Amino acid sequence: MKQPDLLTLGALKRAGYPHRTVKEEMRENLLRLLREKKPFLTGIIGYEETVIPELVNAVLSRHDFILLGLRGQAKTRILRSLVDLLDPWIPVLAGSEIQDDPMDPQSPLGRRAVAEAGDEAEITWIPRELRYHEKLATPDVTIADLLGDIDPVKAATQKLSFSNENAIHYGLVPRANRGIFAINELPDLQPRIQVGLLNIMQEKDIQIRGFPVRLHLDLCLAFTANPEDYTNRGSIITPLKDRIDSQILTHYPRDLEESSAITDQEAWVQRNGFTYVLPPYLRDAVERVAFEARDSEYVDQSSGVSARLPITALECVISNLERRGALTGETRLVARVSDLTAAIPAITGKIELVYEGEQEGPLKVAKYLIGKAVKSAFEERLPAVHPPKSGRRRPDAPEPEPASPYRPVIAWFSGGTRLELDDRLPAAEHLARLREVPGLQALATEHLGVTDGPELGAAMEFILEGLHQSSVLAKEELEGRKVFLDMFQTMFSSLEEH
Repeated sequence: MKQPDLLTLGALKRAGYPHRTVKEEMRENLLRLLREKKPFLTGIIGYEETVIPELVNAVLSRHDFILLGLRGQAKTRILRSLVDLLDPWIPVLAGSEIQDDPMDPQSPLGRRAVAEAGDEAEITWIPRELRYHEKLATPDVTIADLLGDIDPVKAATQKLSFSNENAIHYGLVPRANRGIFAINELPDLQPRIQVGLLNIMQEKDIQIRGFPVRLHLDLCLAFTANPEDYTNRGSIITPLKDRIDSQILTHYPRDLEESSAITDQEAWVQRNGFTYVLPPYLRDAVERVAFEARDSEYVDQSSGVSARLPITALECVISNLERRGALTGETRLVARVSDLTAAIPAITGKIELVYEGEQEGPLKVAKYLIGKAVKSAFEERLPAVHPPKSGRRRPDAPEPEPASPYRPVIAWFSGGTRLELDDRLPAAEHLARLREVPGLQALATEHLGVTDGPELGAAMEFILEGLHQSSVLAKEELEGRKVFLDMFQTMFSSLEEH
């Protein structure tokens, strides 16, 4: 804890301030949290039984570690949350570039301050937020960036020779002394630069250029990596991998509930000026898009599908409602299936396609994934469109199952009728058009629990979309409009065109 009255080395000694390494500090603070049943890594969902226990063990073991997982698995957020395991404040020698421990200074400036002033050496206090340092590994990172180099400007202004250790400009790693230093995407770091980390990992010291002085650093080192990077962009050299004490595997949400909780936590959905209703079946469909993508033959599974996909998709859907409200003047809007097409820009940029997907094109693949998600949500809530066929019925067998509940709807379209919808339609007109379809309202009321209003219109459109995805109805999309029609009508139209 910060003690403002302790402003000299002597005062610090007399107060009996404990000297601990950063890993001992993190370990003790974590044990205290565990004993007090306080949360660790708040805001991280789905890792309670997998990643978090392994991370806890790594910290308790005083390990340097790496988080290995595909993109969008909260690796960076976990690293940045580690700062909560540090003490709120720690004392450092005033003016030190590398946060020198007053009890054990390492830099020339720190050693000189203690040698000259003794117990009167001035100290200052720094908050834990300044003790977390992070670097994204890129191919242009140099040893000087990480460790340091000779600073000719400092040498010139202070009239120092280049052989004087006071002419050193410290890099990111020594400036993170007594804190946490994280490197994101470690395989992107060139092998010759990774070699520069070997001494830090094992001996906990660095050597800059040809200076004989060595700095013994007090660090907790943490890394992230994507398995894809091992083959596509680089690799972690074997000696460095051997020095990383723990490797922790991250993963995507295991089920829809976990995924929805993450999306609800992260998505920006609180908009001013209007209210909206997102029916459960559509909220379900938004989340299912990511799950469908992770199983799709068109998507490169080794690249992964980020948890950011449903987050940004949901934001796009809400924004489409906001746009419709601005056009129609409505202040309360209910999301419709047609609003899901607004999520296409959020999908196409977050999936890497294999050859077959590239042949189809990202737009077509995105629409395909949305269709699959809608179909899954539809099949979970409504009767089967294609019930399993039974064999020949015996004379003593029970009566056959009643006719399909969708028969009135399908029959209406079979008569050559077409239904045109537009996502810009006001709620009243949208509902009026859908009510023309016989039997559709009864299905929405019985299986989706809605009886009237915009919710009813949204539910009826969802049923039509489910029938289309089940290959019972055809659908044509033209400039923001979509037309539902009989499947055979489409086939005959295609034949006439040819």
